[in-house]
Amino acid sequence: MKIRVRADLVYRFDPPTDAIYKIQVAHWPGQTVIEESLTTTPEIDFIQDEDEEFGARTLRAHLSGEVALTYQAVVDNGVLKGLPPVTVQHDWNDLPAEVLTYLNPSRYCPSDQFGRFAERTFGGTIGGDRVLKILEWIRAEIDYEPGASDSETTAARTFIDRAGVCRDFTHMGITLCRASGIPARAVSAFAHQLNPPDFHAIFEVWLSNGWWLVDPTGLAPVEGLVRIACGRDAADIAFLTTQGSCQLVRQSVTAEAV
Repeated sequence: MKIRVRADLVYRFDPPTDAIYKIQVAHWPGQTVIEESLTTTPEIDFIQDEDEEFGARTLRAHLSGEVALTYQAVVDNGVLKGLPPVTVQHDWNDLPAEVLTYLNPSRYCPSDQFGRFAERTFGGTIGGDRVLKILEWIRAEIDYEPGASDSETTAARTFIDRAGVCRDFTHMGITLCRASGIPARAVSAFAHQLNPPDFHAIFEVWLSNGWWLVDPTGLAPVEGLVRIACGRDAADIAFLTTQGSCQLVRQSVTAEAV
């Protein structure tokens, strides 16, 4: 599927601070960047890096004052499919070494606290069937409510509050999957048909010897997702990270089928 994505970000950095953006489309197998452009006002000489494992790209610089950044790209994201219930869950001894870290608790995903709950709630299911049951539980039990959480909210807090936004749904899904012995990691993406449009947090699970993308909110079809970054949780995939404070002036994100 060919998708045109665009991000317009205007932030004020006062006082000046170091900043890292993760907004460019990842160089990921099966996902091809056909064309892209990046402009800033004022002109910024970014240091650009690319992660060897995920193909995620970062822009970093010391920024001051008001900075406007526009990124545009046309992407062919290949053929993405929804998770089948028959996908196989692997014994830990059969997992690739690089996947093992996604079984562990992380800053926003305290999966070690949810083992008993996961077994009581989803016991009798395994693999893709369990992941789908977890998604059903999240959508039934957690309200999508902007403003109900903040940048410090963990899955444990979301479990208590029963409300949040896409990053909270994703942290809850990752936590319950890891607690079930299924490797899971966070993904940031542009999302076709997401309403309202924005950067979207989703996650993926390792089943049947591969990664499968899922959207715990159910707000965007899997076939319209375009990868940006990947990691243990939101701390690794944030679209903007700063050493000091910054202020949002305006922001818009779109993803449209070509």
